[in-house]
Amino acid sequence: MPPAAPLLPLLLPLLAAARPAAAPHRPTFACGGVVSGESGFIGSEGFPGVYPPNSKCTWKITVPEGKVVVLSFRYLDLESDNLCRYDFVDIYNGHANGQRIGRFCGTVKPGALVSNSNKMLVQMTSDANTAGSGFIAKFSAAEPHERGDQYCGGRLEKPSGSFQTPNWPERDYPAGVTCSWHIVAPKNQLIELKFEKFDVERDNYCRYDYVAVFNGGEINDAKRIGKYCGDSPPGPILSEKNELLIQFLSDLSLTADGFIGHYKFRPKKLPTTTVLPTTTTTPSTSSLKPTVALCQQKCKRSGTLESNYCSSNFVITGTVITAITRAGSLHATISIINVYKEGNLAIQQAGKSMSARIVVVCKQCPLIRRGLNYIIMGQVEEDGRGKVLPNSFVMSFKTKNQKILNALKNRTC
Repeated sequence: MPPAAPLLPLLLPLLAAARPAAAPHRPTFACGGVVSGESGFIGSEGFPGVYPPNSKCTWKITVPEGKVVVLSFRYLDLESDNLCRYDFVDIYNGHANGQRIGRFCGTVKPGALVSNSNKMLVQMTSDANTAGSGFIAKFSAAEPHERGDQYCGGRLEKPSGSFQTPNWPERDYPAGVTCSWHIVAPKNQLIELKFEKFDVERDNYCRYDYVAVFNGGEINDAKRIGKYCGDSPPGPILSEKNELLIQFLSDLSLTADGFIGHYKFRPKKLPTTTVLPTTTTTPSTSSLKPTVALCQQKCKRSGTLESNYCSSNFVITGTVITAITRAGSLHATISIINVYKEGNLAIQQAGKSMSARIVVVCKQCPLIRRGLNYIIMGQVEEDGRGKVLPNSFVMSFKTKNQKILNALKNRTC
């Protein structure tokens, strides 16, 4: 971690606007505050010294009416964690109950963050342990929907429209960008989303650059429909209710062409016939409870890898690391080897290890054993757990299956 003192010569010019001109020494940042104007700076308590433990600081930023807030981190040094569980900075639209734009920690600065109104809330939380130098960020006022290398995202309320990465289609999207598009339809309508062109830095787990789509108006892993990267566009997406949130993030390294997506509103009554079968085929298992009728079915999967792939919410390969019988069902934790279709399956990550929880509703059907590798396909409960029924496609995973699964991942259902 860099010592505090050498930061000062670099940062003092940036901070001149953050303190009265007459003060001769380092600027002082308190724990939170209310700031307003065309531009200014906020910083963690005591910056550039080590921020205190066990604190929660909130800054309410307001720029002139009719403008939006653009927040750019100039320096970021918080305890690093893949899931930002310990020390982190949250950014929200508005001042109360707003949509979260993002959560950040570590030392990699995000791109410019843009609110959808003239108000933004920044909240920094620290735990009892490791700390760093904190952060300093500049806020400024910008015109809504301003285009360019830094600005993207916004609230979309027209019956149909498009959204795209910055610089599309002239050149690659820039590094270090965070964009969120919040699509809001009338209460009695749903949103259909399609990507026409798609090229985002490829990674098996989409860890670097990615597009994530969420049901509702906030970034919530339990409501995530999918996380996408590579050069194959996701299939069409239909919202559960009248709101969708699309988040695009690029890190500070490789970039690519980007994407353009289109959306349109749909009456709720039209898609009902296509949506209902996936939620009502087995109403007795909606709460993950085994029934006699269900568990007396023959324990025999039907079809092939190919025929089951598209009908499943999630497709993973992994090793069973825990298996506990509870109320007639088997609750298992799977250490993931590869994810081929994520859906809204809740995946936990610690370092490079990834895991997911599944429930085999009828504990003996299909039969899985701790320590063995499987291909697992199934549906997903509201809490993000995978649900495996007697007719779900589960089989032992062999290296030779990898080629077929990779081919299925790259095709559109």
